[in-house]
Amino acid sequence: MTLAENDSSPPCVKGKGKARHPEPSEQTPLLLHHSDVAPSQPRATDDEDVDLESSSDARRRLWSKLIFVFLASLSSCIVIFLLLALLAYSYAARLSHVSPEDVLENALVIQGPYRVSVLNVTADGGTWIEVRARVGIDAGSIVGVDMDDDEGTLYNIWKSFGQWGVKILDRVTVDISTAQIFSQRQALLATLHSPPFELPLTVDPPYDDSWLSSLSLTIFVIPTQDASDMNQFVHDSWHSGAASVHASVPSVVVSGGSTNKGDWRHMLRLQRLGIQTQLSMKLPPIPGLPIPGKDVPLPSVSQLITLQSFGVESEAKDVTVHALATVVNPVPPIMNLTAPSLPFIISLPGKNHSSVPIASVHTDPFTLTHPNITLTISGSVLPLPAHPSASISAFLSRYLSLEPNLVSVACPLFPSFTVDMEFPPPSSKPHILRNVTIHDMKIKPNSASTGFLASGSVFARIVLPKGMDLALNVTRVFPDVLVFDGEAHELPTLLFPHQKDEDELPDPLPEHAFGHIRPEDWLEATSVQVDSEGEGSIFAVTADMVNVPLEVLPGRQKQFSNFISKVVFSTHGALAGLQGTTDVGVYILGLPFRNHEDTATGMDLLGLPFQGSVRVGMKDLLV
Repeated sequence: MTLAENDSSPPCVKGKGKARHPEPSEQTPLLLHHSDVAPSQPRATDDEDVDLESSSDARRRLWSKLIFVFLASLSSCIVIFLLLALLAYSYAARLSHVSPEDVLENALVIQGPYRVSVLNVTADGGTWIEVRARVGIDAGSIVGVDMDDDEGTLYNIWKSFGQWGVKILDRVTVDISTAQIFSQRQALLATLHSPPFELPLTVDPPYDDSWLSSLSLTIFVIPTQDASDMNQFVHDSWHSGAASVHASVPSVVVSGGSTNKGDWRHMLRLQRLGIQTQLSMKLPPIPGLPIPGKDVPLPSVSQLITLQSFGVESEAKDVTVHALATVVNPVPPIMNLTAPSLPFIISLPGKNHSSVPIASVHTDPFTLTHPNITLTISGSVLPLPAHPSASISAFLSRYLSLEPNLVSVACPLFPSFTVDMEFPPPSSKPHILRNVTIHDMKIKPNSASTGFLASGSVFARIVLPKGMDLALNVTRVFPDVLVFDGEAHELPTLLFPHQKDEDELPDPLPEHAFGHIRPEDWLEATSVQVDSEGEGSIFAVTADMVNVPLEVLPGRQKQFSNFISKVVFSTHGALAGLQGTTDVGVYILGLPFRNHEDTATGMDLLGLPFQGSVRVGMKDLLV
């Protein structure tokens, strides 16, 4: 077969059907060589068809598996979501029935506060304080997921999910905008403002306090300005033995998570409006005081405060005051308090139930100690009113008579609160006027009456109590003296300035008293400061007395005659005892006055007691 013949053969048309063998012809050999056999096209085509069918089946199986996995996952997610929603609903239903009282009594645990620090006191009477304590919330007890009892497998699984949720939540943020504290008589005691704070959550806490966390909370406290309501609350608490208050919180918002993290936990939010709750704390026993009770009177402020030392000192422009006092600490030992310097105004009683501010003092910063708190107090004397003599003299008279003085203590930061307390007297009676005598005393008849006239130089030493280091200038004196035949052994009963009368004499008259010396006006005086001898400041005072009336006391002419007989017939004359009171006009260095004119004239100390003696000889009688 030639090439031309092969080329002239009809072409083989290929289509989409299966390939066919060429029809046999005359030139087709009966036996074909192996190499002449055409490739097996039909067998390859069959393999491709099988591969296509296999891949289609694999894809169908893969899609089936994927759809199955998707549906199974979706179903699982739906089931889990429904279970979680059911669990959340069950816990939310429980929480919706939890009252604030349940949380306070069964869940919230507070240890302390173990430290309270006063950070600042504002001009309007508010106080910023920092409270430190250890707190924790037993969330399991209020949600009901504590594993205390075995209540079945399903119920334990339910509790396990709840515990897991509490551990994931970890803590809650509490936002209490404002809280008001009332007494049991519904009197407002204080208003509290607090920023949001965190409380940690736990389940199945141990029996000790190791699970509690530290809390530092800053609170702004505005106490009531009604002192009577506060006093009534203190009295009620003492007689009931517990401090019971009613707390009112307009709104409380509790949200999950921390205050400084805005994660998904903040979506868990619970708000309560108009919360009302009762709080009570038993009063702890206070060393040195009776146990509080219905029939036990409330101790006075003076029983709580002990003045250890007191002193005043003259300086160039003012008179400074310093003192050391101890105060009974009524706070339990677990609590420590740090307070800044606190100012106080000390006042004395004035006329018509008024008060006379005397000193402005302040305490050094202090902390609570047990059993007593030590206060270091310092300050200065305030500018005195135009006529302060009556109040100050009454104070001195009672002080020198070992009688307590009533003083008022007020804090400018809380102007409505004033505490009346006793200023204690000294342990022993101080003798301000000592060594009183009359030098060069002369006695002569009064030509204008039946009495006598006395002249001489009055001498005395003014010895201030220990701690009173004042610089004095005595300018005048006004003595009121009883004259005795012999020594006067007892100091007279002091006459307070508002009780003193010009013609008043002791009733009954003291034994052996026969004469009365009282000038018609003040006597000019001079003074010189001398060295002290373990006391306060000491001054030598001299005043000249010229022709001052010496009257014989009613019914004591016999005693007077006996005294004159001793003067005339005794070799050394007769000893005349002197006893009485005197008004002293002084200028105190640095003592301020509201009226600057009084700065030059000073002030008068009224009714200072004294006793002394003078020896009268024959040469002293001018007949």
